Amino acid sequence: MQGKFSSELTLPLNELLTVVLITHNRPAFLRRAVKYYSSLPCRIMVLDSTAERPEGDFCAVDYHHVPQFAYWGMQAKLAYGVEQLTTPYMVLAADDDFILHDSLAESVGFLQANPDYGMCHGYCMMYLTLGGGVSYYRRDKKVQEDYASERAQDRVVDYMSQYIPPFYAVTRTDLMKTWHSALPPGTSFQWQEIGHVYFLLASAKARILPIPYVVREINYGNSEHSTEVYHSLTYIDAKSVAEREAFAEFLAGLPTGIKDLNAEQGKAFALQSFEAMVDSLQSGRALTAELIIQSTWNHELKRPDRRFGPLQYVEMPFYNQAFFDRLEQFEFMLHAMPAGRIQLEKLEGVWTRQAHLIQARNNDTPASVLDRLWQAHDLNAFNRTVAKRLAEQLQLSGEDEQAQTMRDWIARLETLTVADHHQVFDQMQSGRLLKWLETRQADAGQIEAIAEHLAVNGGGPQFAIFLLDMDDDIDKLQVSLDSLLEGQCKAFRIVVFTTGEAPAATTAQNTLHFVRVTPDNLVDKLNQSARQSPCDWLLLAEAGDEFTAGGLLRASLELMNAGGISAVSTDEIQRRENGALMDVFRPGFNLDLLLSLPGLMARHWLIRREVLLEVDGYRADFSKALEFDLLLRIIEQGGLNSLAHLDEPLLITQAPELEENPHERLALLRHLGNRGYKAKVTSAVPGLYQIDYHHSDRPLVSIVIPVGDDLSALQRCLEGVLLRTRYHKYEILIATTASQSAEVNDWLGTYQHPKVSVLRADQSLSTAALCNAASQQAQGEFLVLLAADAEVVNPNWLDSLLNHALRPEIGVVGPKLVNRDGKISQAGLILGMNGGVGSAFIGEKHDAEGYLYRLSVDQNYSAVSSVCLMVRKELFEALGGLDDSTFAAGFSDVDLCLKAGQAGYLTVWTPSVQVIHQGDIAQADQALAALQEKWAAAFAQDQAYNANLSLTGKGFVLNDSASLNWAQLIA
Repeated sequence: MQGKFSSELTLPLNELLTVVLITHNRPAFLRRAVKYYSSLPCRIMVLDSTAERPEGDFCAVDYHHVPQFAYWGMQAKLAYGVEQLTTPYMVLAADDDFILHDSLAESVGFLQANPDYGMCHGYCMMYLTLGGGVSYYRRDKKVQEDYASERAQDRVVDYMSQYIPPFYAVTRTDLMKTWHSALPPGTSFQWQEIGHVYFLLASAKARILPIPYVVREINYGNSEHSTEVYHSLTYIDAKSVAEREAFAEFLAGLPTGIKDLNAEQGKAFALQSFEAMVDSLQSGRALTAELIIQSTWNHELKRPDRRFGPLQYVEMPFYNQAFFDRLEQFEFMLHAMPAGRIQLEKLEGVWTRQAHLIQARNNDTPASVLDRLWQAHDLNAFNRTVAKRLAEQLQLSGEDEQAQTMRDWIARLETLTVADHHQVFDQMQSGRLLKWLETRQADAGQIEAIAEHLAVNGGGPQFAIFLLDMDDDIDKLQVSLDSLLEGQCKAFRIVVFTTGEAPAATTAQNTLHFVRVTPDNLVDKLNQSARQSPCDWLLLAEAGDEFTAGGLLRASLELMNAGGISAVSTDEIQRRENGALMDVFRPGFNLDLLLSLPGLMARHWLIRREVLLEVDGYRADFSKALEFDLLLRIIEQGGLNSLAHLDEPLLITQAPELEENPHERLALLRHLGNRGYKAKVTSAVPGLYQIDYHHSDRPLVSIVIPVGDDLSALQRCLEGVLLRTRYHKYEILIATTASQSAEVNDWLGTYQHPKVSVLRADQSLSTAALCNAASQQAQGEFLVLLAADAEVVNPNWLDSLLNHALRPEIGVVGPKLVNRDGKISQAGLILGMNGGVGSAFIGEKHDAEGYLYRLSVDQNYSAVSSVCLMVRKELFEALGGLDDSTFAAGFSDVDLCLKAGQAGYLTVWTPSVQVIHQGDIAQADQALAALQEKWAAAFAQDQAYNANLSLTGKGFVLNDSASLNWAQLIA
């Protein structure tokens, strides 16, 4: 028999119900949830386990800051919160969900009218907020709504057989207190959820009212009940089975309505109930995730436009105007107080485009300002900065009625919050980049001083800006021209190569010159303009590219004394397709990175005009890789030392799409052929190139292993080399010291293998000294220094190292190091990282792309580790080997690489070779200090890194404090 339904409350709701709001480290969600629930006439308790109390006014709620419980302390946090309750009913609420106010009141009313029921709730719909809209999903299916059997076992099995999670149901507080006081400490999330259902149904009746109860945020990529629940109930390994049986035994021992079962019978019934839940989850009997409604906010009408999917389920209690009106209120709040990774990722691009649109222009008129403000408004009307500026501009333009409408909209927004989006946007990558760029502009006094400095030095270099307007897009072209005219450098001439009609007749002597072109004659026109230009440096850009305010100005100062430099790469900011910004901070000239990734590395170089003419300019055969082909010919003619890098973004440009580019491949093959290689170029990913140089030499390689005291590690190391190495011409030299452990000595005394020699030192030596001593006995043309606790993975590891080591310009080659969990432990060494010598990307997945694909492609680093390092023996000896005096305690490998660099050789890091190792770097303060003193210039700026990137943490993130000292540039 169903319980009698009543929504009449005997007492005010604030004396009956407490909403327990759960949050952790999500301040934006918390502020929104507090705003929503604080209008509910009941008690609101917030349990916030964030480490530091977030900003916000929480005086309207009973706020508990409980950082001691942290994220994984959910059980203890809930137990703490439940014990504080004084109302007879409670409901748990996540910070991202909207439990309907009237549904809470109805659920409390039902429980008051039916004292034999322990919990009550209704049906759930799920939502996902995007940048400009909300998608709604059907979660619950129509199920049995009353679990009123007097037999507790029937209630449990019936409920679990069509399982709708009751975690957020209105529940009698005494039941929750009993449950949480009985729950064993440390119970995992999934068993908490399973046990919660079992206990409530075993203890009392339950009701699902035929009402919409909650709109919950959908978990990204996972169902609400989490796959871990299903796994806990179904995994058949011994550990999982034991865990399941132990929890069933615990549940059977609880004081519930289940009577007349002994311990074994109780445990068997609990396991039976688990099987019922498994069947429900497998069959999808009660839960689903079907997209049913897509709602887009109409910024003009200030309401949502809804599009219903082909499948609708009118038996669910959501299909009525009152509920849709409620959804509109939720959507207004979701857009006005954004939170959540996916929504903010979408909004980042929108906010960035809006920031661009509301910037002042040098040729602005009231009409153009108003037009751009409307464009910004139509991207997202919830941006209060845009709305306020638009209201002001409408007032100035005499549009009083529209201005008032906009002020009314602002007032509506401010009923929720007066906070703008800037606090969030300034922490996003795009916001940080815009702020960072702004701080790098010279002020009026600095500009005056720079102008005087340039004047007494012949005016400084002049830049020819070649703008390609191949789509005849006047709007894009205007963006580029405006940015140049508003910039702080005026030492340029602009040539626009357009497929349309020139707006004015110009000549090559004009500051702005238009040249009409076709795709077929573009390259000829470029070369002709280069010959005619009086400028010193040339830059190729496209219509729509924006010049940063101070980029060219800094370039003019840095290039005043750039004799011997043929080409200079610069940094840039790129716009993603969604409008968000990303930094492209390139290293110093990096030959292997250029060859591996020309689509990103061969863009927007400053080319000395006379050098361009010397190598015969651009070539039409490489029209889709003009700069890459040009740079390769400059290298072929002038070598590597005439190419440089400037750590300064000159442009904000559209991010290129890396794709198969036959002209890049052709230019690369031509270049390699000119250098004498019959190379093979492959691309596992379009735009990323792997070069097999096809060396004919098959030299002997000597693998030097300085032995430690860990025998099992040494055995794994040897087995890895002997069993996995495809290259046959190698020898292994095991170098031991006089202080070796007896275990290792005894084993080596009996170990025999035709490729392995054991070299015994008669005194105690450092690892560096052992390597030096072994190298003198090596017969190979190449040495590999390999740590005794390293384990090679790739059968072609020696082939891949030799692929680079046999190149005449290469001194040292090193691999990617990964730990046994498949995470990056070392990926090239960076000088200055975390105060010493370190590696970026530590902890990333072994197959991650990394910043600018730098975990994916061959490139040059300043140093690699002797965990695994290949070097030509002749060079090793010429450099004096490892410095086993100054760097006996560590960093002799870094010193070796830097010595090789000083001698004109490159160090290559290749991800084609992976070696298992923890990647730990020596903790040797005196050796580090000596290294920093010896190589002070290299530590001041590691050429494989970038001055605008942070040297802390995992690296390759913006250094917000990287300032520009204009006074130093003109000193």
